[in-house]
Amino acid sequence: MTSTTSNSPLVGQVAVVTGAGRGIGKAIALTLAELGSHTVLCGRSRQALEQTAADIQNSGGQNSGRGAGKSSVIECDVTDLHSVESLAERIERTFQRLDILVNNAGIGVPGGPLHQLAPDDWDRVLNTNLRGVYYCIRSLAPLMINSKARNGHIINISSLAGKNALPNGAAYAASKWGLNGLSYSVAEELRAHNIRVSVICPGSVHTEFSPHPGKNAEKMLQAADVAHAVAMIVTQAPQSFASEILLRPTRKP
Repeated sequence: MTSTTSNSPLVGQVAVVTGAGRGIGKAIALTLAELGSHTVLCGRSRQALEQTAADIQNSGGQNSGRGAGKSSVIECDVTDLHSVESLAERIERTFQRLDILVNNAGIGVPGGPLHQLAPDDWDRVLNTNLRGVYYCIRSLAPLMINSKARNGHIINISSLAGKNALPNGAAYAASKWGLNGLSYSVAEELRAHNIRVSVICPGSVHTEFSPHPGKNAEKMLQAADVAHAVAMIVTQAPQSFASEILLRPTRKP
């Protein structure tokens, strides 16, 4: 029989995925669990998180020989510092370690020129997509440092909108340009602690929760494509890391 450890490189590790109840976050959580980590599923909708946890459990049952990991559900609003701090306290109390943090939670708003955007919509986008990542790193990076993980990872899910102009989506683009700059800077801050910070910038991703009218869904990126990029990062050899991945479809949809 093939060794569980050899097929499950993340056995014994703990991962946190924000926005894990659906779409890209769910695909990432399933992949990390399949690689053997205990994956902490975070988000605002407990029902959606429980469904992800059930899918992880079912996958583990079907692939028990592959050492699929387990999961825990913790409701968390990344825009609320107290909520994120409570998440960090619970992880420290339960696991005494954290190896992987995937900052995936993000939102957009209906398109339109910036001068017509309501201030509340601006705040919602920036608070979730950028401030929320700051809260998570501020609250969880100390645990990663103190647990002295051999190969810690912080992976921020950005967008090609953080590399290119996005007319009628300036708030979203601003949040992702900011996230990219944050990622590059924090990567330098945490290298000495053996924590590698990476950013993934996918193009438009087709999910059941984020349809893109007028585009061919079969040609678009899928949530599993982003999860695959995360898997590549967390299984990278320790002497190097992929600091940035730009993910595009093979054919234009």
